Amino acid sequence: MNFIVETSARHVHVSQEDLETLFGKGYELTKKKDLSQPGQYACEERVTVVGPKKEMAGVSILGPVRPASQVEISLTDARSLGIAAPVRESGDVAGSGACKLVGPAGEVELKEGVIAAKRHIHATPEDAEKLGVADKEIVSVKIDTDGRSLVFGDVVVRVSPKFALAMHIDTDESNAAGCGREVYGEIVK
Repeated sequence: MNFIVETSARHVHVSQEDLETLFGKGYELTKKKDLSQPGQYACEERVTVVGPKKEMAGVSILGPVRPASQVEISLTDARSLGIAAPVRESGDVAGSGACKLVGPAGEVELKEGVIAAKRHIHATPEDAEKLGVADKEIVSVKIDTDGRSLVFGDVVVRVSPKFALAMHIDTDESNAAGCGREVYGEIVK
């Protein structure tokens, strides 16, 4: 059973408090476009991520707001910014990298929250059953591309009725496999 493999570029999730610091009191995110996961969307708003070595302007914010702010970057981005970003699942930010976020109305110092997202598959319980996998299972996924086919190991399966079936990899991983606009993967044992 094949599933879409999507490239997740660098992005930021913000708490309501940090959103208001960055953009102003009472500010609300502006939806630009829906993403593949139900209820998730890319926003018009962008921020600058500042590390010890460099800064990256124009980094997208994804909505809706979250309980805690988090920055997801590739390991190449982390090296460039001078940030130690561990490979983690989204939301697992304890002891992760630090940075500063800069918006038009203010700045936020994140003492932790910068990660390189662990590659993962979102699946509904029905999809997981069809794929023969369980929540938190670690699998390998084969991606066939023209001249750069690759098997990714250490892919975590995340199962929830709120998800839509898709695998997410970062830009480093996408480039390594020569992924284009529409790429599919399959679990290999």
